[in-house]
Amino acid sequence: MKATICKQFDFDAAHWLPKVAQDHKCHRMHGHTYRCDVICAGGVDGRGMVLDYAEISDAWKPLNDLLDHRVLNEIEGLGNPTTEVLAPFIFNILERVLVSLVAIRVYESSTTWCEVRKP
Repeated sequence: MKATICKQFDFDAAHWLPKVAQDHKCHRMHGHTYRCDVICAGGVDGRGMVLDYAEISDAWKPLNDLLDHRVLNEIEGLGNPTTEVLAPFIFNILERVLVSLVAIRVYESSTTWCEVRKP
């Protein structure tokens, strides 16, 4: 049987959006408490798991160290850190270590998010 699992992580970061109009509120430096869903899928193994949630946490730790309490614009590859840029950035890093990764969903707020999926 196949199953889909998700582990959520939160991190706090500041950013600004340099490609919006100067009078747009997001052109100014501001911050968010981001939430990231790491979504994996696959067969259920002999342990009764798709993947141990601890393995997802271990894979997330370097990303948390990179993103949490940082200015996203200062991170290589995130010069224009919209959620549409941030979600694939996270996906590309995590897919190297989580073979069962199928999607990343990044929430900028409780009402706004972007999801990227494996094709």
